[in-house]
Amino acid sequence: EVQLVESGGGLVQAGGSLRLSCAASGLRLDAYATAWFRQAPGKEREGVSCISSSHDITYYLDSVKGRFTISSDYAKNTVYLQMNSLKPEDTAVYYCARRPRCTSTLIFGSWGQGTQVTVSS
Repeated sequence: EVQLVESGGGLVQAGGSLRLSCAASGLRLDAYATAWFRQAPGKEREGVSCISSSHDITYYLDSVKGRFTISSDYAKNTVYLQMNSLKPEDTAVYYCARRPRCTSTLIFGSWGQGTQVTVSS
């Protein structure tokens, strides 16, 4: 079964850090671009970051640039999102998904459970 599982969320104070993981099974993540998204209550899902299949190109939402870092460990078939200097407005459920490339709007597969990130002020 092809599956992406997000983990690593939690409750953290403003200014704190979390590292999210996106672990893949049933497929090789290095065959795809992998993107992180988030959805806050009452808001639409938005793209946060993306890493190319060759893991040499990365993209970030303007509001997280300089604070978040996406990386990959294809030996572990996992993509990470290191989140530093967290702000209350980063509070959301975070999801990962595969794309043919970071500039595509296509998502492969269905959304997983996501992982909740809550940043207290």
